Amino acid sequence: MKKILHIVCSPRAEGSYSTRFSSRIVERLMASHPEAEVLVRDLASVPLPQVDSDYAYTLAGARPDVAAPGSLARSDHLIAELEQADAVVIGTPMHNYTVPSSLKAWIDHVLRIGRTFVPTPEGKQGLLPDRPVYVAVASGGLYLGEHARQPDFLTPYLKAALGTVGLRTLHFFALQGMVRGEEAVAAEWRGAMALLERQLPLRAIALAD
Repeated sequence: MKKILHIVCSPRAEGSYSTRFSSRIVERLMASHPEAEVLVRDLASVPLPQVDSDYAYTLAGARPDVAAPGSLARSDHLIAELEQADAVVIGTPMHNYTVPSSLKAWIDHVLRIGRTFVPTPEGKQGLLPDRPVYVAVASGGLYLGEHARQPDFLTPYLKAALGTVGLRTLHFFALQGMVRGEEAVAAEWRGAMALLERQLPLRAIALAD
Protein backbone atom coordinates (compact mmCIF):
# COMPACT_ATOMS: atom_id res chain seq x y z
CA MET A 1 0.00 0.00 0.00
CA LYS A 2 1.52 3.28 -1.13
CA LYS A 3 -1.22 5.89 -0.75
CA ILE A 4 -4.21 6.39 1.55
CA LEU A 5 -6.86 8.97 0.71
CA HIS A 6 -8.45 10.29 3.93
CA ILE A 7 -11.65 12.26 3.33
CA VAL A 8 -13.12 14.20 6.26
CA CYS A 9 -16.45 15.99 6.08
CA SER A 10 -17.45 17.25 9.51
CA PRO A 11 -17.54 21.01 10.21
CA ARG A 12 -16.70 20.18 13.85
CA ALA A 13 -13.03 19.63 12.91
CA GLU A 14 -11.07 17.79 15.63
CA GLY A 15 -14.16 17.75 17.84
CA SER A 16 -15.85 15.48 15.33
CA TYR A 17 -16.39 11.84 16.24
CA SER A 18 -16.31 10.79 12.59
CA THR A 19 -13.03 12.62 11.99
CA ARG A 20 -11.45 11.16 15.12
CA PHE A 21 -12.56 7.61 14.36
CA SER A 22 -11.55 7.78 10.71
CA SER A 23 -8.12 8.91 11.95
CA ARG A 24 -7.96 5.71 14.03
CA ILE A 25 -8.61 3.73 10.86
CA VAL A 26 -5.78 5.55 9.10
CA GLU A 27 -3.49 4.79 12.05
CA ARG A 28 -4.30 1.06 11.74
CA LEU A 29 -3.53 1.10 8.03
CA MET A 30 -0.30 2.98 8.66
CA ALA A 31 0.73 0.46 11.30
CA SER A 32 0.84 -2.26 8.64
CA HIS A 33 2.05 0.04 5.87
CA PRO A 34 4.33 2.64 7.49
CA GLU A 35 5.71 3.66 4.12
CA ALA A 36 2.29 4.77 2.89
CA GLU A 37 1.58 8.42 2.11
CA VAL A 38 -1.63 9.89 3.53
CA LEU A 39 -3.48 12.53 1.54
CA VAL A 40 -6.11 14.37 3.60
CA ARG A 41 -8.98 15.89 1.65
CA ASP A 42 -10.85 18.10 4.16
CA LEU A 43 -14.18 18.85 2.55
CA ALA A 44 -15.43 20.88 5.51
CA SER A 45 -12.61 23.39 5.92
CA VAL A 46 -11.94 23.56 2.16
CA PRO A 47 -15.34 22.86 0.57
CA LEU A 48 -15.58 22.03 -3.09
CA PRO A 49 -17.53 24.29 -5.44
CA GLN A 50 -20.50 22.75 -7.14
CA VAL A 51 -20.05 21.40 -10.65
CA ASP A 52 -20.59 24.03 -13.35
CA SER A 53 -21.50 24.27 -17.03
CA ASP A 54 -18.09 22.96 -18.18
CA TYR A 55 -18.74 19.75 -16.29
CA ALA A 56 -22.26 19.56 -17.72
CA TYR A 57 -20.82 19.05 -21.20
CA THR A 58 -19.57 15.64 -20.11
CA LEU A 59 -23.03 14.64 -18.93
CA ALA A 60 -24.26 15.26 -22.46
CA GLY A 61 -21.47 13.11 -23.89
CA ALA A 62 -19.42 16.04 -25.22
CA ARG A 63 -16.44 18.05 -24.06
CA PRO A 64 -15.57 21.71 -24.61
CA ASP A 65 -13.14 22.46 -27.44
CA VAL A 66 -10.89 24.46 -25.12
CA ALA A 67 -9.35 23.50 -21.80
CA ALA A 68 -11.62 24.77 -19.03
CA PRO A 69 -10.25 25.90 -15.66
CA GLY A 70 -13.54 25.19 -13.89
CA SER A 71 -15.11 22.11 -12.40
CA LEU A 72 -14.05 19.78 -15.21
CA ALA A 73 -10.38 20.32 -14.38
CA ARG A 74 -11.19 20.04 -10.67
CA SER A 75 -13.02 16.79 -11.35
CA ASP A 76 -9.96 15.42 -13.17
CA HIS A 77 -7.77 16.29 -10.17
CA LEU A 78 -10.10 14.66 -7.63
CA ILE A 79 -10.47 11.54 -9.76
CA ALA A 80 -6.68 11.29 -10.04
CA GLU A 81 -6.43 11.41 -6.22
CA LEU A 82 -8.92 8.58 -6.00
CA GLU A 83 -7.20 6.52 -8.70
CA GLN A 84 -3.83 6.80 -6.96
CA ALA A 85 -5.14 5.71 -3.56
CA ASP A 86 -4.72 2.07 -2.53
CA ALA A 87 -7.27 2.58 0.26
CA VAL A 88 -9.89 5.23 0.97
CA VAL A 89 -10.97 6.31 4.46
CA ILE A 90 -14.05 8.51 4.87
CA GLY A 91 -15.11 10.21 8.08
CA THR A 92 -18.60 11.67 7.75
CA PRO A 93 -21.51 12.79 9.88
CA MET A 94 -25.03 11.80 8.95
CA HIS A 95 -26.90 14.97 8.02
CA ASN A 96 -30.67 14.70 7.66
CA TYR A 97 -30.50 10.92 7.18
CA THR A 98 -27.84 11.00 4.45
CA VAL A 99 -24.41 12.34 3.47
CA PRO A 100 -23.53 16.01 4.12
CA SER A 101 -23.57 18.34 1.13
CA SER A 102 -19.76 18.57 1.21
CA LEU A 103 -19.41 14.83 0.57
CA LYS A 104 -22.16 14.92 -2.05
CA ALA A 105 -20.20 17.60 -3.95
CA TRP A 106 -17.09 15.36 -3.94
CA ILE A 107 -19.15 12.44 -5.25
CA ASP A 108 -20.59 14.64 -8.01
CA HIS A 109 -17.03 15.46 -9.13
CA VAL A 110 -15.71 11.88 -9.14
CA LEU A 111 -18.77 10.04 -10.44
CA ARG A 112 -18.45 11.07 -14.08
CA ILE A 113 -19.70 9.39 -17.21
CA GLY A 114 -16.98 8.34 -19.62
CA ARG A 115 -14.29 8.89 -16.99
CA THR A 116 -15.13 6.75 -13.95
CA PHE A 117 -18.08 4.79 -15.34
CA VAL A 118 -19.74 3.98 -18.65
CA PRO A 119 -23.34 3.03 -19.42
CA THR A 120 -23.90 -0.49 -20.75
CA PRO A 121 -27.04 -2.48 -21.65
CA GLU A 122 -26.67 -4.18 -18.24
CA GLY A 123 -26.33 -0.90 -16.36
CA LYS A 124 -23.50 1.42 -15.37
CA GLN A 125 -20.04 -0.16 -15.33
CA GLY A 126 -17.29 1.26 -13.12
CA LEU A 127 -13.91 2.03 -14.66
CA LEU A 128 -11.85 2.15 -11.45
CA PRO A 129 -10.32 -0.98 -9.91
CA ASP A 130 -11.80 -1.97 -6.58
CA ARG A 131 -9.96 -1.16 -3.35
CA PRO A 132 -11.00 -1.08 0.31
CA VAL A 133 -13.09 1.87 1.48
CA TYR A 134 -13.52 2.40 5.24
CA VAL A 135 -16.37 4.70 6.29
CA ALA A 136 -16.80 6.09 9.82
CA VAL A 137 -20.32 7.49 10.27
CA ALA A 138 -21.33 9.59 13.29
CA SER A 139 -24.99 10.35 13.92
CA GLY A 140 -27.02 12.03 16.63
CA GLY A 141 -29.91 9.59 16.20
CA LEU A 142 -30.18 5.83 15.96
CA TYR A 143 -30.53 4.27 12.51
CA LEU A 144 -29.34 0.68 13.13
CA GLY A 145 -30.59 -2.04 15.43
CA GLU A 146 -33.85 -2.64 17.27
CA HIS A 147 -33.93 0.87 18.75
CA ALA A 148 -33.52 2.63 15.42
CA ARG A 149 -35.86 5.60 15.09
CA GLN A 150 -34.72 7.19 11.84
CA PRO A 151 -34.08 6.06 8.26
CA ASP A 152 -30.65 5.49 6.79
CA PHE A 153 -30.16 6.84 3.28
CA LEU A 154 -26.41 7.33 3.77
CA THR A 155 -25.25 3.70 3.70
CA PRO A 156 -27.19 2.55 0.62
CA TYR A 157 -26.34 5.79 -1.20
CA LEU A 158 -22.59 5.41 -0.65
CA LYS A 159 -22.76 1.74 -1.68
CA ALA A 160 -24.56 2.69 -4.89
CA ALA A 161 -22.50 5.79 -5.72
CA LEU A 162 -19.08 4.30 -5.01
CA GLY A 163 -20.11 1.00 -6.55
CA THR A 164 -20.94 2.84 -9.76
CA VAL A 165 -17.27 3.78 -10.23
CA GLY A 166 -16.06 0.30 -9.22
CA LEU A 167 -15.47 0.63 -5.46
CA ARG A 168 -17.43 -2.23 -3.91
CA THR A 169 -15.39 -3.30 -0.87
CA LEU A 170 -16.90 -0.97 1.72
CA HIS A 171 -16.52 -1.30 5.49
CA PHE A 172 -18.85 0.82 7.66
CA PHE A 173 -18.27 1.82 11.29
CA ALA A 174 -21.32 3.33 13.00
CA LEU A 175 -21.16 5.78 15.90
CA GLN A 176 -24.83 6.29 16.73
CA GLY A 177 -26.64 8.46 19.26
CA MET A 178 -23.64 10.69 19.87
CA VAL A 179 -25.82 13.32 21.59
CA ARG A 180 -27.11 10.94 24.27
CA GLY A 181 -24.54 11.61 26.96
CA GLU A 182 -21.05 10.51 27.93
CA GLU A 183 -21.90 6.90 28.81
CA ALA A 184 -23.71 6.29 25.53
CA VAL A 185 -20.90 7.93 23.57
CA ALA A 186 -18.27 5.83 25.36
CA ALA A 187 -20.22 2.62 24.67
CA GLU A 188 -20.55 3.47 20.97
CA TRP A 189 -16.85 4.25 20.73
CA ARG A 190 -15.93 0.93 22.39
CA GLY A 191 -18.20 -0.98 20.03
CA ALA A 192 -16.76 0.70 16.94
CA MET A 193 -13.20 0.13 18.16
CA ALA A 194 -13.97 -3.55 18.76
CA LEU A 195 -15.19 -3.84 15.17
CA LEU A 196 -12.06 -2.06 13.96
CA GLU A 197 -9.91 -4.48 15.94
CA ARG A 198 -11.64 -7.42 14.25
CA GLN A 199 -11.19 -5.95 10.78
CA LEU A 200 -7.71 -4.44 11.20
CA PRO A 201 -6.24 -6.19 14.26
CA LEU A 202 -3.06 -4.72 15.68
CA ARG A 203 -1.91 -8.16 16.86
CA ALA A 204 -2.01 -9.50 13.31
CA ILE A 205 -0.17 -6.39 12.14
CA ALA A 206 2.54 -6.95 14.77
CA LEU A 207 2.92 -10.62 13.80
CA ALA A 208 3.20 -9.67 10.14
CA ASP A 209 6.04 -7.30 10.98
